[in-house]
Amino acid sequence: MSDISAEQVVARDFYARSAEEQQDFLTQTWCNQCQEIDLGMIEPQEFESQGRVWIEGKCAKCGEKTVTEIVEEDDE
Repeated sequence: MSDISAEQVVARDFYARSAEEQQDFLTQTWCNQCQEIDLGMIEPQEFESQGRVWIEGKCAKCGEKTVTEIVEEDDE
């Protein structure tokens, strides 16, 4: 059983992504507080841990924390 508190979370540079990717991730969102999609995200921060990548930010409408998990696709 793994200890979640010991999980290594590494900050990544969201702005190293292409402008198109950034725009997609900042507009294609879900807010649990508003219970609505595509309200937008502000103040994005990207993280990685144990093969998972996600972006945390604030809902552009209500300001609550919102998280978007990124699934990297293989270009095969």
